[in-house]
Amino acid sequence: MSNPDQPLLSLRTALILLIGIVTGVGAGALTVAAGEVLATGFLAGGAAFAGSVLFFHAIVD
Repeated sequence: MSNPDQPLLSLRTALILLIGIVTGVGAGALTVAAGEVLATGFLAGGAAFAGSVLFFHAIVD
């Protein structure tokens, strides 16, 4: 059995995902604020989330 005191995610993983979420929400909000439709904002936010998670996974050690 695993130790129940261990966290579900490591601190590094949680930080990278948090930065990705903030980046994705920001990109989506800016896209919608620029006058695009909501679906385009979701697509832009998803792409920004994926790109930032890959980027910060590579540079955060």
